[in-house]
Amino acid sequence: MTLETPLELSGAPGSPYTRKMLAVLRYRRIPYKLYFRGREPAGYPVPKVPLLPTFYLADAGGIEAVTDSTPLIRRFDKDFPGRPVRPADPAMAFLDSLIEDYADEWLTKCMFHYRWAHAADAAFAGRLLPSWGPSPLDEPTLAQMGKMFSDRQIGRLAYVGSNATTGPVIEDSYVRLLDALEAHLSAHPFMLGGAPGAGDFGLFGQLTQLAGVDPTPTGIAQGRAHRVMGWVGMVEDLSGVEPGPLFEGEVPDTLKGLLAEMGRVYPPLLIANAKAVMAGATTVEAEIDGRAWTQNAFPYQAKCLGWLREEYAALPAGAKARVDAAIDGTGWTALF
Repeated sequence: MTLETPLELSGAPGSPYTRKMLAVLRYRRIPYKLYFRGREPAGYPVPKVPLLPTFYLADAGGIEAVTDSTPLIRRFDKDFPGRPVRPADPAMAFLDSLIEDYADEWLTKCMFHYRWAHAADAAFAGRLLPSWGPSPLDEPTLAQMGKMFSDRQIGRLAYVGSNATTGPVIEDSYVRLLDALEAHLSAHPFMLGGAPGAGDFGLFGQLTQLAGVDPTPTGIAQGRAHRVMGWVGMVEDLSGVEPGPLFEGEVPDTLKGLLAEMGRVYPPLLIANAKAVMAGATTVEAEIDGRAWTQNAFPYQAKCLGWLREEYAALPAGAKARVDAAIDGTGWTALF
């Protein structure tokens, strides 16, 4: 179908996925209209799962409410010509999928953990997030909304995977990721070379909060990741940046380092979670980075593993060989 523009969506500045998709739209030069959450036009449909951002995609058949950022990026690449986000090279496209999935499903654990597991960060977020809207809030209203919002989000920590057991694993992985990104960005503008992919925008979305909003992780970034913080500011609006060539042949060592950090923590969780979901278990028990890990089983991440395996199986032989060389020794091969 042909989508009407400007695209309409609801979201919030404190939502990493909202920031991810707004940056995609700016880079793609797709006109859009953003509604603050709760300020959508009357009568607009409600998505099956109320997530941010929600896109209201209009065509001749009416308006559809859609939320999942990964298929939306691919859909927009097909529906709007020019400046696609997904690489045309299938090997690079697959590496892009790995990076995006890590950002959306693992790095979000870092974001949620730092925001709500640290008392000072939770107190800060409890007052900031309700203030990110068009309506002025007097002090009693802000205090009431902040407590309500904080209580709800802190209650979701176990679902996301943040607890006393997993906290040190999450925090160590964030610090190592900053170091790996800092090394890569010293030589390359984007993860796969001269143009941003869905993985860049996925990392960007989470890092808008981790390296720019929440006090504890932002302080860590200020101390060791100046290039990363500068990169986040740049990716916010790439509408005037012309894409350059992506890597060909062997990928640089800095990308291998990034993939190794991601593969160190995320694939073991994907495998353990999928086994738990298949067994009908409610809890995942695993070892990640040599330490115990426990969290609620998450059916969506079992689907993520299935999609990655399907994409890998569909790669042409030459592209698969290049992917295998890129992920050799990084931990990702365990999935395939």
